[in-house]
Amino acid sequence: MAVAELYTKFNSVWIPDPDEVWCPAEIAKDYQRGSDVLLLQLENGTELKYPVDPVKSLLPPLRNPDILVGENDLTALSYLHEPAVLHNLKVRFVDSQLIYTYCGIILVAINPYKQLPIYGDVIIHAYCGRNMGDMDPHIFAVAEEAYKQMARKNRNQSIIVSGESGAGKTVSARYAMRYFATVSKSSSKDCVEDKVLASNPITEAIGNAKTTRNDNSSRFGKYTEISFDNRYRIIGANMRTYLLEKSRVVFQTENERNYHIFYQLCASAGRKEFEHLKLDVAENFSYVSKGGNAVIDGVNDQTDFIETQKTFSLLGMNKDFQMDVFKVLAGILHLGNVQIRSLNEEKSEVIHDDHHLQVFSELLELKEEEMAYGLCHRKIATGSDTVIKPMTKVQAVNARDALAKHIYSKLFSCIVEHINKALQFSGKQHTFIGVLDIYGFETFDMNSFEQFCINYANEKLQQQFNLHVFKLEQDEYMKEDIPWTLIEFNDNQPCIDLIEAKMGILELLDEECLLPQGTEDNWLQKLQNNYLNKNPLFEKPRMMRKAFIIQHFADKVQYECEGFLEKNRDTLYEELINVLKKSKIHLLANFFSDNESSTGNLNANIKVRAARTGFKSFKKQHRTTVGSKFRSSLHLLMETLNATTPHYVRCIKPNDSKLPFEYDCKRVVQQLRACGVLETIRISAQSYPSRWTYFEFFGRYRILMSQHDLAINDKKQICKEVLQRLIQDPNQFHFGKTKIFFRAGQVAYLEKLRADRLRAASITIQKNYRCWIQRKKFLTLKRAAIILQQYVRGERTIRRMLTATTLKQAWAAVIIQKHWRCFLVRRRYQLIVGAIVVIQSHTRGSLARRNYQKMVKDQKALIIQKHVRAWLVRRRYQSIRRFVLNIQLTFRVKQLHRKLDEQSKENKGLLERLTSLSTLHSSEAGKFHKVEEELKKSMTQKKFIEDQMKQSKSQTEQVLSELRKETLSLRGQNEKLKKQHQDQTQEMKDKVDQITQAHLDNLEREEHQRRKSENNFQIQKEDYENQIEALNDEVKHLREERVQLQEQVHEEYLSNEDLRKELAELTNEALVIPKLKGDITTLELKKQGLEMCLQNQRKEMREKVEEITQQLLGGLEGEELRKRLCPEDMEQLNEDGELWMAYEGLKRASRVMEMHIQSQKENYEKEIEDLSFKIGHLCEQTTQLQQKLQEENHTNENVRLEMTRLANDNMVIPELKLQILELHKERQDIESHLKGQVVKMKEKMDEVTDQLQGSLEDEGAQRRLLESEKDNCAKENMELVAKFRQLQNDNYQLLNRTKTDSTISSKMQKETSQLTMENSDLEEQLEQKDRQIKKLQNQIKSLTKTADKVNPTNVNASLVSRKEYLGMLECKTEDEEKLIKNLILGLKPQGVVVNMIPGLPAYVLFMCVRYADDTNDPDMLKSLMNSIIGGIKDVTKNHNEDFEMLSFWLSNSVHFLNCLKQYSGEEEFMKHNSPQQNDQCLKNFDLSEYRQILSDLAIHIYQQVIKVMEDNLQPLIVPGMLEHESLQGISSMKPTGLRKRSSSFLDESEQYTISSILQQLSYFFSTMCQHGTDTDLIRQAIKQLFFQIGAITINNLFLRKDMCSCRKGMQIRCNISYLEEWLKDKSMQTSNAKDTLELLSQAAWLLQVNKTTDDDVKVICERCSSLSAVQIVKILNSYTPIDDFEKRVAPSFVKKVQSQLNRREDGSTLIIDTEYHFQVTFPFNPSSQALETVQIPSSLKLNFLTRI
Repeated sequence: MAVAELYTKFNSVWIPDPDEVWCPAEIAKDYQRGSDVLLLQLENGTELKYPVDPVKSLLPPLRNPDILVGENDLTALSYLHEPAVLHNLKVRFVDSQLIYTYCGIILVAINPYKQLPIYGDVIIHAYCGRNMGDMDPHIFAVAEEAYKQMARKNRNQSIIVSGESGAGKTVSARYAMRYFATVSKSSSKDCVEDKVLASNPITEAIGNAKTTRNDNSSRFGKYTEISFDNRYRIIGANMRTYLLEKSRVVFQTENERNYHIFYQLCASAGRKEFEHLKLDVAENFSYVSKGGNAVIDGVNDQTDFIETQKTFSLLGMNKDFQMDVFKVLAGILHLGNVQIRSLNEEKSEVIHDDHHLQVFSELLELKEEEMAYGLCHRKIATGSDTVIKPMTKVQAVNARDALAKHIYSKLFSCIVEHINKALQFSGKQHTFIGVLDIYGFETFDMNSFEQFCINYANEKLQQQFNLHVFKLEQDEYMKEDIPWTLIEFNDNQPCIDLIEAKMGILELLDEECLLPQGTEDNWLQKLQNNYLNKNPLFEKPRMMRKAFIIQHFADKVQYECEGFLEKNRDTLYEELINVLKKSKIHLLANFFSDNESSTGNLNANIKVRAARTGFKSFKKQHRTTVGSKFRSSLHLLMETLNATTPHYVRCIKPNDSKLPFEYDCKRVVQQLRACGVLETIRISAQSYPSRWTYFEFFGRYRILMSQHDLAINDKKQICKEVLQRLIQDPNQFHFGKTKIFFRAGQVAYLEKLRADRLRAASITIQKNYRCWIQRKKFLTLKRAAIILQQYVRGERTIRRMLTATTLKQAWAAVIIQKHWRCFLVRRRYQLIVGAIVVIQSHTRGSLARRNYQKMVKDQKALIIQKHVRAWLVRRRYQSIRRFVLNIQLTFRVKQLHRKLDEQSKENKGLLERLTSLSTLHSSEAGKFHKVEEELKKSMTQKKFIEDQMKQSKSQTEQVLSELRKETLSLRGQNEKLKKQHQDQTQEMKDKVDQITQAHLDNLEREEHQRRKSENNFQIQKEDYENQIEALNDEVKHLREERVQLQEQVHEEYLSNEDLRKELAELTNEALVIPKLKGDITTLELKKQGLEMCLQNQRKEMREKVEEITQQLLGGLEGEELRKRLCPEDMEQLNEDGELWMAYEGLKRASRVMEMHIQSQKENYEKEIEDLSFKIGHLCEQTTQLQQKLQEENHTNENVRLEMTRLANDNMVIPELKLQILELHKERQDIESHLKGQVVKMKEKMDEVTDQLQGSLEDEGAQRRLLESEKDNCAKENMELVAKFRQLQNDNYQLLNRTKTDSTISSKMQKETSQLTMENSDLEEQLEQKDRQIKKLQNQIKSLTKTADKVNPTNVNASLVSRKEYLGMLECKTEDEEKLIKNLILGLKPQGVVVNMIPGLPAYVLFMCVRYADDTNDPDMLKSLMNSIIGGIKDVTKNHNEDFEMLSFWLSNSVHFLNCLKQYSGEEEFMKHNSPQQNDQCLKNFDLSEYRQILSDLAIHIYQQVIKVMEDNLQPLIVPGMLEHESLQGISSMKPTGLRKRSSSFLDESEQYTISSILQQLSYFFSTMCQHGTDTDLIRQAIKQLFFQIGAITINNLFLRKDMCSCRKGMQIRCNISYLEEWLKDKSMQTSNAKDTLELLSQAAWLLQVNKTTDDDVKVICERCSSLSAVQIVKILNSYTPIDDFEKRVAPSFVKKVQSQLNRREDGSTLIIDTEYHFQVTFPFNPSSQALETVQIPSSLKLNFLTRI
């Protein structure tokens, strides 16, 4: 249709506006052709007559429908023009806060001036692998498209990021590089991707600066090539730089800064390692303070410098190189402060002793005089000689600044070169992706040489962009078989020729630079002569004289000529170069080693071609100028870009105030025009900008089709016929192979037709609905009126007909009717009563007869039961009586044992007391005899001494001196003895502590090894504690005895009379000793008699037990039982359980014997402990003897004191000598007395060992009688006796070594430790005997089962099978490998799972483990368990992507783990076991460690299963949950842009539905159920899958604005209901999987709910409790209406919701982590499967296993 026909009433247009560029207006009246006025109404209600040229019909641009506003791709708009683009960007940026928008192949990125949570690793993984049109526009989407095309087509890619300063180019390029580093991790250990990212902070520090437009503006161009190998992983990178702004080093405008590195270095000047740089604050240096403000808000230069140093180190630049760089930078700062003064008009000089020049020379290791001379002089070369000419002050300052700029430029290139070396790689580059971060088109108030080069580069890039756009359009048209027509566009080749062609601006500039007297005026004059009025792109300004204007593709730019020649020459005088060459810093000297010989990063072999083939490059200059360098590098860049597939990112600066989400339309339009976005829109609008697939067109405009059209089966043909009918002009559309191409405005026209049809349909629906409501009301009123009329008419008739006669007649009729009805009712009642009585009589008779018959039968049954029960009771009484007799017998035996034990204990106590008394009396008598003799001798000696005293006066002094010496020696000996005593006591204490610690360690070890014997251990622990207490008590008692003996000795020496009395008493008591010895002999005789009686009783008891066992066992095996008992009696016997009762009696008798053995063992332990006590007592006595020796020493000292007193009294010396000799004799007597005591202790030990040996022999005999079938017990007892004999010999040896007390105590302690070890060995032997007894019990049980074979008719077949098998499989060691191969590695669940029970491999493996445990073979068990675990690991590793295999072995691993728990013998796992299963528990080994290993393995397999399920389910989630329309008749399709039409777009046949998801879930569920997986484990897996479905769906909802609509919310809610129904069908409601969809459910509800009023705000905040505030605001901002009937969410409403949600503290995360996994638990579920009934199919090929 014609465009003019669209200008109808209620449509909207755009009109120019001076403030907002464009403003909307609504058409108030239909436009008529030829009219010169268009009536419009503005938004404020004012009417406007818009003038229209009736000849050209230049109407204002139409506004797009509301449903197209806010589209992801600008090419999806129906009307493509400047106001539509501007408004769409504003709606997305301001209302929806979306900064990225597609414009065909361009990504438009608007700087938000705010940190957004859209760049995390979760977002990167969300975009990874996705098609470009599937998600919202993002820099990650562009990076993913480049990476994908590189991988698919093996073609190099490039991403061109451009924009003006402050638009966010650097950040965008950084995020693109970060995306590549994240998704393509290198396999090497060099962390290449980290180095690539680390290059950004360095280049930003040395190449970025603060400008008036941006705080971090890149002042150079950068092209980074990221290299990939053949597996598309990063292996290295290379960087090329362009046109560094060197003038910024020496000059900055107001509110601007120099490069960041200078300020970072000044901020770190206080650090110790930088003291030699002699830096200060930035304000004190000229080069960094010209901008006026050296600080950036929110930036800490000191911390940034630390980060820069880290990146230097990360890239392999050592500390020396870094320090050289910092020296050069500091030298530049000091060079800027060098003062130059003017001597006259032609001469200048550096101020004498300039501090900064000195520091500059020191840092760069230069000669100060040469530098000062070189700054103020230059060398001029003539034809035959050179002349040194001084410079003026201005020239010298310029030379200084040129030197600073040159040094910094060289330093910048050197650092970039080092970065490239750090990013070099050794392998071969397969492909690369280049990221170009380059300046956009620039125009300022004052434009100079830098802006000229920048705009020249943008002209070249725009030309390349135009060619690429046309190539893409041509490829698309050829692919769809659409005729290609050449589209006119603004070719910028003339502008490029103006700049770079022969005799162009750059060549004329280079020519002027070669002339010694060249000036800007001459160069401008040449330009005007060549191009003014000859080239329309070159103009002369009206006002300024030294300037020119060039018409670029974006805008006209006026360039000031001043500074062009100087900046192009980049002159540096040779004198300064020679001075710098002499620097001892190699870094600086290398800068000027080959001056101007290299071209930076350019390859020497590259040939630079002109823009057109007819021109040649200018090669006359000897030096390369900046312009020629830049042109060469730009040509190299364009060749690189042309050899790659480009992707464009255009960064837009929304405002100059750097305010977040503020949109300045004027600034944005200016940049859109400059960056080529509007040119792309114009080119697209000239062809077929709107393109729909047939499927999308059919789904969207199905409402415009008739029933006749829908009857056709071919949807493509339907679309063609409908479109030809709707749009009459065939030039407005074209049919391709897969798409329909529309001219601009045609989609809007179709949307208008669709809206009209929907509006008409809604009107019809509303009309009929209102009609139905009104008719329903009318019929209700009509029925009510009719009823009222009926009642009114009836009332009127009654009033008219009612009289007295009629009343009487009516009353009489009523009475007659009453009596008649009463008669009829009474007669009917009588008939019924009679019938009922007859029926009751018959029924009662029959019931009575039945009761009587029943009573008779019951009476007879009672009589029968009485006799039977009496017989059974008698039988049971007899069996119980026999059982009670057995118990009584065992109890009496036990009592006899107890009596014997008590008597033996009493005898032992009496013997001990007698021996102690005898030893005490003998020792005391000997002492007293010796004391009497000593006293007699002392009296005689005293008399002799008194006679000799007078003769020895002369020798007194000599003897006294000798005695003093002897006393000193004796004191020294005494002190030594004291020290020895203290050391020995300390050693004894330490050894006692060691003994106690050893006992405790043994107890802990036994507790760990024998968990089944905790009660016995507790008893032993208590015994040890009692022993320790007894030792402490004995120690205290010995100390008290020691004190008493000291007192007694003191009293002996003081009073002779008391000694004589005591001696007499002792002699009297000595007479009693023979009587006590006689009593001891009598007691020993009684003891022997009691032992003989005990042995006889034991023999009788054993004979009785043997008779009982022979009766029970032999009677069952003999033929007498079969002869005596008939089959009925045998059956009754089995039912009553007499045989079982007899067996129980035998079992209890065996338990009594076990208890007796246990008590004997305890007696052994007690005797051993008593022996240890006695050994300790001996040790204490030795210490006591040592104390007595010390006391004797004290007495010697007292004697010596007495001798000194006698000497003072002139006593006789010979008598004193005799006394000393006597004292020595006394000491020898005391030692002999000690030896006698040791001999007595030895005798005591002999007696104790004899008693112990006798008791051990008795107990050994008892064991041999009790376990006659086993000869090992006798041998073990003999070994025990031999060990005690060895102990006896050791005791003899220890007693002979009483002088060395320390060795005695250590030996005793060793023996006690040996005894404890022997005790543990005895316990182990007893446990082995317990196992043998259990085996005997099992044999008895098997014998009892053989009795059931007497009556085979009553034996069940299943019981027979249980008798045959014990639930074990014998697997030989050589067959382990075959078992693992056939049952684990070679088993395929697809073929055998149907023929076997769930978990069969687990049962088979456990039965093999049971056999290894039953045989008590630790090596076999360890090998089998390791093989099983290793086999499961191998099979899951080899099939890590096979879901059925992983699920099968997950189920079997859990079954095997449950079997290990169920049959472990631990009480917590045996609660639900049957008696048979309890008997089958493991007996010999604790497999808890293997259970832990198997549990970890099961967790690993579960994680593998979850990963495989998630990988299979992930491609189905987004198409099934979001893209597929499960509700019929509700379409959410909208027009799509160019990105949706990319080559990577999926075909219709590849799309999935919600049914696909449900089918996949059902497959997972059924497979796991078939494999017998535990239900709880299936619930956990389903919960994890549902979490993934919900998380991926809602993440895509957040990242896809086109999915945020009311209809899509209905679709999501419907899909959730399907998932909930699936859970209900599978009985998985208790898995809490539904809760994981709560976030998605609330998001779907939020899309459907009203979003207009304040009440809606409250409801949203209350209902969306699971969604975070960021997620709610994101959905509201992304909400997009599908039809005109829906309304957008107002920004004010979003702000209200946001203010309400600010009270929440739910974080700022937008994306849900899809990698999160719930913790898995394996609940213990015991199996009811009996192991003996497990049947192994022959298909498993396990014939080598033997069933036990």
